[in-house]
Amino acid sequence: MTQGKLSLANKSTDGSSCEQAFVAPSPPTYEEATVGISAPCYNDVEMLTEFTWDDHNIRRIFIRKVYTILLIQLLVTLAIVALFTFCDPVKEYIQTNPGWYWASYAVFFVTYLILSCCSAPRRQFPWNLILLSIFTLSLAYMTGMLSSFYNTKSVVMCLGITAAVCLLVTVFSFQTKIDVTSYQGVLFVFCMVMFISGLLLAIVLPFQYVPWLDSVYAALGAILFTMFLAFDTQLLMGNKRYTMSPEEYIFATLNIYLDIVYIFSFFLQIAGTKRE
Repeated sequence: MTQGKLSLANKSTDGSSCEQAFVAPSPPTYEEATVGISAPCYNDVEMLTEFTWDDHNIRRIFIRKVYTILLIQLLVTLAIVALFTFCDPVKEYIQTNPGWYWASYAVFFVTYLILSCCSAPRRQFPWNLILLSIFTLSLAYMTGMLSSFYNTKSVVMCLGITAAVCLLVTVFSFQTKIDVTSYQGVLFVFCMVMFISGLLLAIVLPFQYVPWLDSVYAALGAILFTMFLAFDTQLLMGNKRYTMSPEEYIFATLNIYLDIVYIFSFFLQIAGTKRE
């Protein structure tokens, strides 16, 4: 009997120890779980990719930043065009010294290649803003010198037409359901046509000037860069087939500014009246 009681006691002791072994540990308290954590980890790369770039607030800040820089660029360009058009001493100086034009063209070409092809300079502050400022001043000088050869009324009229066209295209790009970013093939073919036509024009015009041929080419160029303006504007929105990263605000500003300047230049060739 004693041995039986001992065996039963041992069994009961073993059973209780097994039950204690299978008991789940109690969850940690809030203080224990949050030891060493001061804030949510939003600096993780995956969190940035999944949360930040798709956030509508980030996209709005990106668009606001692009159009703020673009407004400054356009105001600087407008001031230089007005100076070269209305101030006769400055106009005579730049027209009698074409070397400054070719120097500005070289600066424009180099800075454009750096900002377009190299991602590091256009993302590194403050070099991205410095390069963009140099690019803006060089292109503004070229545009101002081109405007100095045209009548003042023609320049003002083309400025108004360009402003109206750009405003309408921007509103259309933000409001329409048509995805312009999916028509990359059409824009590429149009660019090839303009490139070949430009080469033929460079060969034909020096030998036999055809007045309407230059106007047709300028009209096609205005249409092409109006399409590019709609394309680049929708790249900012973030809800189309192709979008632009919020890190590329310099590249976005560069493209839209270049589209607007080219549209003005082509309108000036179409409707402008040259000075006698």
